[in-house]
Amino acid sequence: MNLPCTDCQPVPHADDLPPLPSPPLRPPLLGLARLMAMAFQGDDLTPLAQTLISRATEDEHDANALMDLSTILLLQGLREVGLATQTQAIEAQRVYHLPADHYPALRLLAVMTPGDLMANAPLAFLAERSDVALTLLYVLPGEPLPHWLPPHDALWIAVSESGPVQGLLHDLSQACIGWGSPVINRPDCTLRTSRTAAWSVLQGVPGLCMPETVRVERAGLQSLVRCENDPGALLAEGAWPLIVRPVDSHAGHGLEKLASPFDLARYLAAVPDTAFFVSRFIDYAGADGQFRKFRVVLIDGVPHAVHLGVSSHWMVHYLNAGMAESAAKRAEEERFMAEFDTDGGFARRHAAALQGIGERIGLDYLVIDCAELPLPGGELLVFEVDPGAVVHAMDPPDLFPYKRPAMERVRAAFRALLGRAAAARGVHRMG
Repeated sequence: MNLPCTDCQPVPHADDLPPLPSPPLRPPLLGLARLMAMAFQGDDLTPLAQTLISRATEDEHDANALMDLSTILLLQGLREVGLATQTQAIEAQRVYHLPADHYPALRLLAVMTPGDLMANAPLAFLAERSDVALTLLYVLPGEPLPHWLPPHDALWIAVSESGPVQGLLHDLSQACIGWGSPVINRPDCTLRTSRTAAWSVLQGVPGLCMPETVRVERAGLQSLVRCENDPGALLAEGAWPLIVRPVDSHAGHGLEKLASPFDLARYLAAVPDTAFFVSRFIDYAGADGQFRKFRVVLIDGVPHAVHLGVSSHWMVHYLNAGMAESAAKRAEEERFMAEFDTDGGFARRHAAALQGIGERIGLDYLVIDCAELPLPGGELLVFEVDPGAVVHAMDPPDLFPYKRPAMERVRAAFRALLGRAAAARGVHRMG
């Protein structure tokens, strides 16, 4: 968390301003965590979507209805109409509230930006079932940032890194000084999490392996198809197979392992994007031929287990790894969580690498997707560092009883982080 320069004169906070007139009473925002949990459980969201459409039709200023409707549409894969509906919501209202489930003891303000479900850190998953009241303030790239902030005890810049918001993150870095609050997840540190920047920032961390990632325009890939260049022309250690994905894609969309110019030609014929991230493929299969992808979250530099996906396919996604169908896989994940902090556990084995990631990136809250390279090396293979990846406890407790205790530890660390930020803000304001 950063304290602003004492020579700066911060603009007034909303705490210091006269109260605004109360808006008309409308149904509260449901929010991403609740709606995603419903979708995750297989609920039919269509009737709810129809109700939200009716509300927005009857009251064009019902921004909560529009925002929840946009979330449902994005969850259903209707990206374009979902983003258009989100734009309507933000045009109607920039500030949204998710009340605390218990008596509100702390007000968390999250600065957000428009976008799909990966555009911002999904803090609602961490704040649910707690005494944290969450306020969401939407800011737009290219627009002047607000001179005032809604009332809050802790301020979190929730915008995740992507090409379209790099300028906004730079602007937020300056605005945070004038806002006069200690900041959780400084935007200048978030910029270090881009696929190209992270590789550069993390080079040389003991016990860590992260393949170089470069941005390549379509013409550069077509030169590989025509065999005018080889992968070594793009990457310092370039060789087939390559991992290729469209720029700013997430969750494996458009991600493929390509073993030859022929594979790349097929890929480009199917994917219309103009710019791509390219890296070399590193085989991280275990001795049993299975691939294991770990999700870990660093909170104030301390690692916490989130999940382990085990799959026979190199591209491991927890939702399609067959964890619910395999008692053996769940038992392995349970051991990973139970032994995480013990001697020989994951956090101890990779203590140097995890500490190095935390120190080099510099974020208070950071999610890491990673694997372990086979012995004798056993290095931590890092795929991605991202403050916006989902950390949740939506899995059914009858199949995953070990998940809830792990998530409660994450939530406790999250709440402690907020408490420290609130205390620092109080000290700063008194000073």
